[in-house]
Amino acid sequence: MDGLSIILPNYNGKHLFEKYFEKNLEIFKSLKCEYEIILVDDASTDESVAFLKENFNDKITIIEKKENCGFSKTCNIGIKASKYEIIFLLNTDVVLTPNYFDSIFKYFEKQDTFGVMGRIIGMTDTIIQDAARLPKISGKKIKPSNFFYIDNKDFLTPTLYLSGAIALIDSKKLKELGGFNELFSPFYGEDFELSLRAWRLGWKCYYHHESICRHEIAGSTKNYEKKYWIKNIYFRNRYFVHYLHYNGFDLFFWLLQVIIIDLMPSVFSVNHYKIKAYKTLLQKKKELDNYKSDFKKLMEKHHSARTVADVFLEVKKMIKGQKIETIN
Repeated sequence: MDGLSIILPNYNGKHLFEKYFEKNLEIFKSLKCEYEIILVDDASTDESVAFLKENFNDKITIIEKKENCGFSKTCNIGIKASKYEIIFLLNTDVVLTPNYFDSIFKYFEKQDTFGVMGRIIGMTDTIIQDAARLPKISGKKIKPSNFFYIDNKDFLTPTLYLSGAIALIDSKKLKELGGFNELFSPFYGEDFELSLRAWRLGWKCYYHHESICRHEIAGSTKNYEKKYWIKNIYFRNRYFVHYLHYNGFDLFFWLLQVIIIDLMPSVFSVNHYKIKAYKTLLQKKKELDNYKSDFKKLMEKHHSARTVADVFLEVKKMIKGQKIETIN
């Protein structure tokens, strides 16, 4: 490995940089490889860029965007600007523990590794907020399982997807995939969709239980309009994932399930965010079809015909015979 490119997407994170950045910087300094830190600012209004320039200008490359675009586009700018073999996507509300990198790079000794993530716990407790996930199907709806881990340090634990908050990824593979799908902006589900593309190309995503980081949970919103908007984005992006990765009868039966389970009950509800999300799916159909077409060509290049079902079977086969510790 020639080095590590650390990419920090930021929007109004001055208070987080004041609390956490220097702690992470000390850990980066202890790395036994070259590294770069790329901060991509998503048109912040809180003077976070000014704070970084004043205090860390010689330690960080800052890319300033003039327009707020969301997580996917912001990360993709950093990904394109990176120069090292491994990319580390890190949220500004995450603090690494001192030994986070001690044993995690071994995964990249395997040629088919796409990426690996560590364990995410609370900032002031040990409650697990994110860990490995298994695939779960409800009808044709794709749902990640509860968190799990395997208490065997010699076993490489697969996970359905890598959290975008703490993902260590092979740069060449990530760039070949084109980074995150920007239709998912401003947020939600883009890391799952990216990981699913990687799995379908024959690459693997892993979870390393011994690498621990802490995460500050943001307060929940009490604003009704904002809650409605977030739910709409959440379901829109869920629909995007299914449309992008299903074809033929799978796509037909999933659409039928959405109409019966999601849309018909919503007609008689005061909350129409699922209907709005489905309308957006229809409006974005041409763009989604273009993404599907491009990915089909990439799969052909890699001689892969893996479906979602194939990926799910592969992940489950990899953990067969292992004792799974489930986290509710």
